[in-house]
Amino acid sequence: MLQNRYLNKLKELPESVRQFGGLVVLTAIVILSFGILNIFWGGGDELIRKMKLEEERIAKEKKLNELISKLPSGILVTFDGTEKYKLTDELYEAVCNATELIPQRAIMAAHFLNYEAYELYTINGNKIDDTFVKWDEDKNKCFAGYTVSGNNVGVNKSAIVSGEVLSFLSTGIDTRVYFIKNF
Repeated sequence: MLQNRYLNKLKELPESVRQFGGLVVLTAIVILSFGILNIFWGGGDELIRKMKLEEERIAKEKKLNELISKLPSGILVTFDGTEKYKLTDELYEAVCNATELIPQRAIMAAHFLNYEAYELYTINGNKIDDTFVKWDEDKNKCFAGYTVSGNNVGVNKSAIVSGEVLSFLSTGIDTRVYFIKNF
């Protein structure tokens, strides 16, 4: 009896009020459903960890982009006696940590002193397997290198070429290794 009385009162309400009430109830059901699903299958700690790592990566990338935009375009060197822009020790480390690219020019220059790497590079179609640019804390120097192999042409050999980075090329968008001293 009480139930019929409330149903009659609901039926007497204007159509727009009933539709709005239905929308509110439907929205509450959807939110509650997602809340329950999130409890059972939500990312939780793993999702938070991934989000923090991504935020740190974005902050680091933003900081490096600021550094790169402040550098003059052209060749950046680490030694005196040149007209090129000389990096301070702190800037040298920061540019090293910001650099990831080793262009073809630096690779070819380093090949001249490593015949095995040059030979592998030539027979495998100029393919580089891996590159690296890293700061050595012990020596306070930047080192770059790359690995070439003949695996894709059936030669079971590989060669690693590495050396000290003496200069970088700043394009205004990024920095690249300009010269690798590997002798």
